[in-house]
Amino acid sequence: MEIKSNKINGANAQIEATISRDEVNANIEKIAKQLSKTANVQGFRKGKVPVAIIKKQYGEKLVEDAEAEALREVLAKGLEELNIDNASLIGEPTISKFDKSDEKIDVAVKVAMRPEINLENVKSFVPDFAKPEVKDDEVDVRIKDIAESQAPLVDIKHNRKMEEGDTAVIDFEGFVDGKAFEGGAGENFELKLGSGQFIPGFEDQLIGIEKDEEVIINVIFPESYGSESLAGKDAEFKVKVNGIKVKDEVIIDDELAKKLLPGDENADLDKLTDEVKKALEQEKQAKLYNDELKPKLLETLVEKIDFDLPEFVVEQEIDMAVNKKASQMSEDEIKELRENAEKLEELRESFREDAIKSVKATFIIDALAQELGVKVEEQEVMQTIYFEAMQMGQDPQKAYDHYKDAGYLPAIQMSMVEDKVLTALLNEKLEA
Repeated sequence: MEIKSNKINGANAQIEATISRDEVNANIEKIAKQLSKTANVQGFRKGKVPVAIIKKQYGEKLVEDAEAEALREVLAKGLEELNIDNASLIGEPTISKFDKSDEKIDVAVKVAMRPEINLENVKSFVPDFAKPEVKDDEVDVRIKDIAESQAPLVDIKHNRKMEEGDTAVIDFEGFVDGKAFEGGAGENFELKLGSGQFIPGFEDQLIGIEKDEEVIINVIFPESYGSESLAGKDAEFKVKVNGIKVKDEVIIDDELAKKLLPGDENADLDKLTDEVKKALEQEKQAKLYNDELKPKLLETLVEKIDFDLPEFVVEQEIDMAVNKKASQMSEDEIKELRENAEKLEELRESFREDAIKSVKATFIIDALAQELGVKVEEQEVMQTIYFEAMQMGQDPQKAYDHYKDAGYLPAIQMSMVEDKVLTALLNEKLEA
């Protein structure tokens, strides 16, 4: 067996070999002898089947197994020559050449390795930034908003025209083409004006109306409305205003602080102010991180850290981009791609730059996660999905099962790892 091994770069290698027919035949004999001891063949006792019968019965399958055995030997010897261990391999080896003749088989096998990434200068790539500041008036506004959100609704003392922010207590009944429709009526319904809870235009037409007034409101249901029988239709609502409510006045003092900080025996307005300020600082920092610093940092890491990429991983990323694009194409466009190899290749190449950046980012984040000891377990992924589902009013278990069945969990996990890694780098810069 002649083997020629070539390390193309830090992430790709090729092993070429010539396998003689004698080597394949020797493998056939070896495999046939092994089978003769274990195979069940009618007319023969187990372990006593002649090798010739085994060869006749298994035929081409023996040849395939013998060639596969030779390929495994080629791979093992090639990796040994290249000093590459199996643990550093990524994906399955790719057979790029397999030319058979009566005397030999010429083969070429491509292998990919996990790239070595130099992280020595990573900290220098983290941008300088200042911790966001929170002004006193921002804290005051937030405390006022919290206090008002906790305040009960009360009837206005004197009748007046309604304003945005008021809560109208209304009876209403809706009609389309002169007929009342299901779900279009209600009594003493509390509607906060400006909340966007009703059909666009409905709440606006209540502004300026007083208690005990009756009005006709005309609106158009959106084309995207959930009910097909109503989507895009003109509607008329008969509305009677039974009352107008506003948030009761709240005194911002130590008593309010005790309500908002339950369980804290020392709660007072100063402590509430400190807690609200911390919360605002965290919000501002999270916004700065997510909207500006993390994308900028990841882009810089991809640009500055140079290393070789496994070719097949890049090609897989391009395949996914092409498939996504194809899902948005018409049948005629897809047919044209199938019939025009040059056009298909042109489309593939249009995604190469982005694919390379994406693959680089994945390897960099993976290497940094190992360096920083960042992990995200499946339980944490589940908790995140559950929390987001509950916030959106969805069934948490159904949401998790959907992501799992669709194969999205690894991507979600990787996204969470990326978020933790970039946050850790930014926090370290902030504390330095």
